Amino acid sequence: MILNALALKLKRQARGDFRGRHFEATLIAQAVSWYLRYALSYRDIEEMLLERGMEVDHSTLNRWVLSYAPTIERRLRRFISRVSQRPPGTP
Repeated sequence: MILNALALKLKRQARGDFRGRHFEATLIAQAVSWYLRYALSYRDIEEMLLERGMEVDHSTLNRWVLSYAPTIERRLRRFISRVSQRPPGTP
């Protein structure tokens, strides 16, 4: 649910990023997040998507990760709290 909302927000913010793609933005964001979050290979994700009825090649997944992972990380960076920063002058 959160991932779907994130994908919709990403799609609204950058309409040109997903333009011309064969698959929907939610599927692309889901596949990229699976790769980044869990220790899965492209072929594992390809198999998981095939079980859900979507045929995506592992090389396509590779291209998605290379093109969308930096964009997703840059946009999520502002939501990450910086709890590990220490005030100046502390050891």
